[in-house]
Amino acid sequence: MESSSLSRPNLSSMRAFSFTIYGTMVLVSTYFPLFYAKLGFSNSQIGVLYALGPMISLIANLLWSIASDKYRTVKKIMCILLIGQIIMSYILSISTSFSMIMLMITMFYFFFYPVFPLSDTIAINAAKQHGKSFITVRIFGSIGYACFALVIGYVLSVIGASRTMWVTMAIAGIALLITLFIQDQSSPVAKMNMSGIWSILRQKELLWFFGCVFCLAISARMNDAFLTITLKDLGAGENLIGWAQLASSCSEIPIFLFLSIYGDRFKELPLLIFASLVFATRFLLVSLTGSAYAIIAIQFMHSFSFGIFYVTAIRMLTRLIPDEYRATGMALFTIAWSSASGLLSGTLGGIVFEQFGRQRFYLIAMTFALIACVGFATRYLHRDPAAIRANQSIGSSKKG
Repeated sequence: MESSSLSRPNLSSMRAFSFTIYGTMVLVSTYFPLFYAKLGFSNSQIGVLYALGPMISLIANLLWSIASDKYRTVKKIMCILLIGQIIMSYILSISTSFSMIMLMITMFYFFFYPVFPLSDTIAINAAKQHGKSFITVRIFGSIGYACFALVIGYVLSVIGASRTMWVTMAIAGIALLITLFIQDQSSPVAKMNMSGIWSILRQKELLWFFGCVFCLAISARMNDAFLTITLKDLGAGENLIGWAQLASSCSEIPIFLFLSIYGDRFKELPLLIFASLVFATRFLLVSLTGSAYAIIAIQFMHSFSFGIFYVTAIRMLTRLIPDEYRATGMALFTIAWSSASGLLSGTLGGIVFEQFGRQRFYLIAMTFALIACVGFATRYLHRDPAAIRANQSIGSSKKG
């Protein structure tokens, strides 16, 4: 009874924290490119700055994970990270040269990316104490992303994109204040189990899965990096860009809820094939349209592309990877979906966008999504008969 009462305020605080930190995610993914453009940087330079994040996240997540494990605290580490974000944001606000921005944004990413796995760690524990699903906390992140996407767009349309870093400092400050009300957890962040990598890489189905995920991630990250630049080129203001992000983030919420409840009724590979096809169709439509308002409408397809993919991919990983190698598998998934793909799509994507234009850029993104679709479809048509029988027996045991 006492533990239940203690977990209630912690769960509320975690929901508020999850809601708030995704405001900085909106800024980094959506409005930082506009801030760079305001400073006069080229598309290829913006692509390099975008690619730094995924590269730094590999190092930062590992180092802060070790620190959290060594000192048996998550809350204090998160406080350090948020303070670091505030300091780096201030220095960025007074920097103008590309070399200085490149150095400072590298440091900012070092403090930015580890906040999310750390918050997930506390949220999972708090949800278990409360007898709730993790999705009841994580969904507030999606709601926060949607709300901040709209609000920040209007705020920056009034004060100007040059004040982006001041908004970043304000949101990070609010998150830091909320952190003080969070109950600390001694559970360390899951670390990559190096001894388990070989065991995972011997699974052909899992290797095929990671290859398809990587191809799909390149197309998705290309869109993430240059959607705001595309909208700006089509005459959209900061508030309209906010509506585009609102459309995508709101659309994923019902899909997350639906698949978390009924997802087991559908086979994984057909869902991944469908999601990849929706990604390809989405990028084809963006390449064909010349209207910022049309792109906002296209953003609603995010629910059937990313929403279906993300929930289904995590579910498939849970099935394919043994419990003792789960952290290793999730780390490899993160590398494929976020880090390596983000690095490649940012550096090469910036050059493609600058040299060949928006239409060809999104046609290339569509091509990578189609490659992933074909990959998932090929695996579905040529599945291992033993694996099929195993899945059928699992399905029948669940019904029983």
